[in-house]
Amino acid sequence: MTTATLSRKADFPGMSTPDGKVWHYLDTAATAQKPQAVIDAMSHALGRDYATVHRGVYSRSAEMTLAYEAARRRTAEFIGAKGEQEIVFVRGATEGINLVAQSWGGLNLQAGDRIMLSQLEHHSNIVPWQMIAQQTGAEIDVCPLTEDHLVDLDALETMLTSKHKIVALAHVSNVLGSILGAKRAAKLAHSVGAKLLLDGCQAAPRMRLNMAELDCDFYVLSAHKIYGPTGIGVLWAREEILADMPPYQGGGAMIDKVSFANTTYAPAPQRFEAGTPMITEAVALHAAIDYVDALGMESLFAHESGLAAKLRSELKATNSIRLFGPEKSAGIVSFEMEGVHPHDLGTILDEENVAIRAGHHCGQPLMEYLGVPATARASFGLYSDESDIEALMRGIDRTKRIFG
Repeated sequence: MTTATLSRKADFPGMSTPDGKVWHYLDTAATAQKPQAVIDAMSHALGRDYATVHRGVYSRSAEMTLAYEAARRRTAEFIGAKGEQEIVFVRGATEGINLVAQSWGGLNLQAGDRIMLSQLEHHSNIVPWQMIAQQTGAEIDVCPLTEDHLVDLDALETMLTSKHKIVALAHVSNVLGSILGAKRAAKLAHSVGAKLLLDGCQAAPRMRLNMAELDCDFYVLSAHKIYGPTGIGVLWAREEILADMPPYQGGGAMIDKVSFANTTYAPAPQRFEAGTPMITEAVALHAAIDYVDALGMESLFAHESGLAAKLRSELKATNSIRLFGPEKSAGIVSFEMEGVHPHDLGTILDEENVAIRAGHHCGQPLMEYLGVPATARASFGLYSDESDIEALMRGIDRTKRIFG
């Protein structure tokens, strides 16, 4: 599939500047722009359709409850879950990982146990494990990367022991676009009796998911990466694991019966959704899933990985550019420009209506591993096309002239 056949800029009202010029948005890995279909769905949910869920006996509340739970069913279908009972709505992938660390980890980790992470993890898949390790006395190990910046599964195999209770890895790196060999990672984790959590923030927008095929135990994702709204994410976990996990927070909606003497809790997933939920966000997530699924996840991956390959080729031909990550990237390209701080590059590119990310990308341990303080990152979406690469390269050429 060529880039011209998939790019859907016209569906995204945010893809232009206030004065009507094309905005070359290359920061989709941070957050995706929203198609009009998602904006309309959320607008209707906030307006003509709005009501609370689960509690009202009036018709609009009942209708909104149906819409909210339909979003849960649609999410389960989208990721290949066994059923809606395995889908917990959270504020984002960050909260999902914290929930697993505190609830499952608090119940199953103790002094002497070990947690396995990798060198390329996002801070959201590092800090929650550090917190629960401090609370329980467990310790953290870090799997290194291969020379081309993939998680080194051969090293993982030699490092794992029966003391490891959880392995938590990014399905796709938010900095490098590296794709994890997830099935092998699951096999390795399970061979020592450990659970596997996958951070799917960068995989879910561009890869067909099937929880049974991945064979992981936990999977987290954020709606705003899948062209949906901020403020909602998904934790998937095996039904039998969720059934044994204690509540993460207390409040309304997650209870069976409350008295001052004792409280009993609702079954999963409601047990983990204390308080008024993300009603309108769930409806908009449903619309976002419908939008991307209709385009075909395989097509999205081919489109974005093709653009990443083209950009890597262009950058390789440019003096003073150092590339990071593997040749086969899931739509994400990180690089540095000799003698130019990524923030300076980002500022000059902004003047050319090109938006990239500049910084450590919530991956400070990875930056230290790479030996740089920061990188410039270009990340593609379904609305991206070759004109965005051309604009980026023009901006890089201008930067080279400025810095001489």
